Formats: sequence, C-alpha cells, structure tokens
Amino acid sequence: MAQAFDVVVIGSGPGGYVAAIRSAQLGFKTAIVEREALGGVCLNVGCIPSKAMITATHLLHKAQHDFKTMGLNIKGGIDVDMKTLVNWKQSVCDKMSGGVNQLLKGNTVTILKGAAEFKNSKEITVQSATGTESVTGKYFIVATGSRPIEIPGFAFDEKDICSSTGALAWDQIPKSVVVIGGGYIGLEISSYLRKLGTEVTIIEANTSLLAGVVDPDCAQVVTRKAEKAGIKIVYSAKAKGQKKVSGGYEVLYELNGKTETVKSEKVLITVGRRPNGDQSNLKAAGIAIDERGFVKVDAQRRTNVSHIFAIGDVCGQPMLAHKASHEGVMVPEIISGINRVYDAKTVPAVVFTDPEIAAAGMTEAECKANGYNDLLISKFPFAANGRAVSMSETEGFVKMIADKKTHVVLGVHIVGPEASNLISEAVLAIEMGARLEDIALSIHPHPTLGETMMEAAEATLGHAIHIIQKPLNGASKSAHA
Repeated sequence: MAQAFDVVVIGSGPGGYVAAIRSAQLGFKTAIVEREALGGVCLNVGCIPSKAMITATHLLHKAQHDFKTMGLNIKGGIDVDMKTLVNWKQSVCDKMSGGVNQLLKGNTVTILKGAAEFKNSKEITVQSATGTESVTGKYFIVATGSRPIEIPGFAFDEKDICSSTGALAWDQIPKSVVVIGGGYIGLEISSYLRKLGTEVTIIEANTSLLAGVVDPDCAQVVTRKAEKAGIKIVYSAKAKGQKKVSGGYEVLYELNGKTETVKSEKVLITVGRRPNGDQSNLKAAGIAIDERGFVKVDAQRRTNVSHIFAIGDVCGQPMLAHKASHEGVMVPEIISGINRVYDAKTVPAVVFTDPEIAAAGMTEAECKANGYNDLLISKFPFAANGRAVSMSETEGFVKMIADKKTHVVLGVHIVGPEASNLISEAVLAIEMGARLEDIALSIHPHPTLGETMMEAAEATLGHAIHIIQKPLNGASKSAHA
C-alpha cells in the first residue's frame, strides 16, 4: 500500500529541505526523499565544508604572516594536523545536517531515506537498503540538484583524481595538485590548498580566471594574489589526459598546438556541474527536459506536468544554493494558492577566494547589452577604510555602477575582506530600485567595512571623502543636490 502525501519533495539540498518545511508550514502533509545525507551537496560536500577549510587556512595564513607584525609572536612553527582539521570540518557538516533533520521533524515532515524514481506522474518508488516502497503525491517538487562534470580521460576515483567532493575529504596535505578549471570551485580549493603548502597548478581553457563569472576588475585582484602566493596558472590550455607515474600522475594538456605535461600527486577536476535531469526517471512522469539536461519550468517553476514543480540546480542557472532556497519558499506558496512568480531582480554571487569576490546586479558589459550606455562608475578602495586597515586586509575595492540619467544602482561588485557579508546591502538596494543618493545619505557605522558601500556611492556621485577624486563630468556637489 502506497503512502499518500499532499506534497512530495525529491532531494533535501538547500532547495528541497526549504520547500518541505514551507509546505508543512502551509498545512500540507509533506514527505521529503533523500538518497544520501540531509542537506544535499551544499551542506555535506560543497558550500559548508569548503568554507570551513577556507576559514581554517585563512586563520593559519594570518598567524604565519600578520601576527608577527602585530607583535603576536608564536614560538616555533604551526603544525597542521590534517586529520583533526578534516574531522573538525566534518563536525561542522554534521551539525548543519543534524539541524536540517531537526527542522524537518519539528515541522512534521516525513523523511524517506532512499533513491526516488517516478513510476508515473502521481507515484514514485523509494528504494533503500531495506527495500522499496511506493509513495503517491498530489504535488511533487523535484529538487535533485547537480553533479560535477567528468571530462574524458579523468574518471573520478575521489581519492587521487577527484571532484570537489573527494578534494574536501583529503586527510593528508597533498604535496602537489593539478587543478583543471579556473572557475570559482577550483579557485576556492586552490587558494586554501596553497595556504597548507601544496604546490598548485591551474589549467584553464580561457585567457583569464573566472571569465564570464565575475567582473574582470575583481577577477584581476584575485588572480594577482593567487600568482603572488605561488599558484601557477596556465591559460588557453586544454587537459587531454593523464597517466599514472611514480608518486602520482602526469597530466597532459594542449597549449598553442603542442602537448605539454605537468606532474602532480593529485588531480582535481572543477570544470563545472551538470543538472541531474537524467536521474529519478523523470521521463516516466512526462517531465520535459531541455538539451542541456535542465528540467523545463515556467516563472512559477512549474514543469509541463501541472502538478510537478522543479527548483534549484536541476531547473537552470544560476546554480546557487540561495536561489534554490528562494524557489523552495516560493513553490509551496504557489501550490497553496498564493499568486507568486520568480521575479528576483538579482541573484547575488559570491566567490570565497582570497580576497573574496561578491556581486549583485549587472557588470558594465551587461549594462551596455541591456541598453544602458550612459553610466556612472567608480571604485572605492579598502585601503582607504579604517576597519580594513586595522584588519591588515586592504586589498580590493567596492565598484558601483549606476545609470547616469537616473542614478539608479545597476550593479555592485566587491573584491576584498568580507565581500560575502557586504553584498546583501547591494542586493536590497537593487531590489528596491535605490539610487546612489539612497546609499550615500544612509549613515553607516564607523569603523566598519560597510562604510565602503556608502563611500563607493559618494565616489560614483563624484565626491567621496576618503579618496582624492578628479571632478566627474556633471557631478553634483552633494548627494542632496
């Protein structure tokens, strides 16, 4: 006898578990199906563990490089116990996953452990170690996420040839790693490995890192620091294959028509992620999937089967956890009869490199492509911010882009300390249609990194206080003018 529910959510990542909680809050009898750990990739083998490792190595780097300048003298070197570090990282993940478990149970969501497969549009089977059961639902929310892309010649074993999943579990510091792909995942892992002493070589197909992902000016700051830290970057190169040799692997890549090689102990593949649209037998439910493997959805995240929705990575770009969570709240509300659509003006993006990069709204190129040809653009450097100086983290800037005619903020791009925490103000500003004056005239507390937002708005208007500016054409003398 099949278990019957109002809403069945497939996948418990940052989209799925949020959708299940909101469904239950709205009075629906709700089930969530998860084949691995609650919290999905993000909590267990993605966002959270990588941030734990980045935090630990950031502290290590400060202790090694900044403490002496501040008069904090450590006798002897700092030993890194990698096994303890990895155990601590795992404890962070376990706490987060346990928290999701408590939230689901506290909201009376039924948790079904196992792999879900559609039998038809109204029924799934859930296969676990203990057997198979049938589950029916009036509504389904597909939140099955994505997985790392494998490239020919580099099959993952998650010990030596790894995706981010395997790399985050290394319990010994590798002597050397070749990273194929200079996107945000590859760069985040490269930067913390380098701080642990690993020799890192990045093989990147484009002519720059983070190409098309972030503002080029921001990417340049991070690239410069990565190279200064000793990360070797090979541009316009294509990985061709690898062979096992003594002490590791020889990685072959093509550069300027010639085959080159680089030797390393481990190989990390971070060329992107692909949606899991080919899993869970979605076709048996009649769900349409596009040529890239994404589930086709409308602005309400409804598939072509009216009672089935899809959210998160499986239904399209940007493949970001916070976008999935936003959809996870929205879809149950739509099911309950609330008239909502996905209409976010901006989805912020953060890259946890050293220094961090964060963005909201459009880049200069995107502004021009959208018909904004007359722009006000300025940068305010962290070097002119008292809090950044007191933290010994002065690299980078806040870059603000506004429409010259209306002063409406179109984009904010930050590279520097705590960029991830600063960007939310920019998101709110863009969502509300704020003008430069709205930010410039809002009193920001001192001394904080947040002042850089106010000063960037002033700089874009042509009259920042803490940098010397040439008068901008047509700049007013005050944000009040």
